[in-house]
Amino acid sequence: MSTLEEKYAELVSAANIHGATNVAVRAQDNILYIDADVPTGEVKDTLWAAYDKIDPDFRSGDLVLNLTVSPAAPSTQLKVTTESSNLNIRKGPGTDQPILGKAAHHSEVTLLSKYNGEWALIRNDGGVEGYCSLKYLTPI
Repeated sequence: MSTLEEKYAELVSAANIHGATNVAVRAQDNILYIDADVPTGEVKDTLWAAYDKIDPDFRSGDLVLNLTVSPAAPSTQLKVTTESSNLNIRKGPGTDQPILGKAAHHSEVTLLSKYNGEWALIRNDGGVEGYCSLKYLTPI
């Protein structure tokens, strides 16, 4: 087991405990990649919180966490209510996280979970799944 695998062993264990499937772990160029399918948005949030506990604010840059929520997970539809621009969808809950895609102004998105009081896990109509600011989402 590599040093990175040891560092993030608790995260991999949590993924398995919470029902993640297709868990794949590999190290390459001093970065650990963890890919998995998770049953709900709440499980994805739990795993991101475990990552944040091990590496506060995700500062080390030594892990790529790719989690996909099952399409069968419970969800709610919300409307994007930005002033005029598209809403950024990010890899993790934070403005420092890479942008994976966008949700158009006034489009509908699927709420998978609320990470905390500021961030939500969503999926846009194109299937892009990630985190965005809750302040730009309104119940339909």
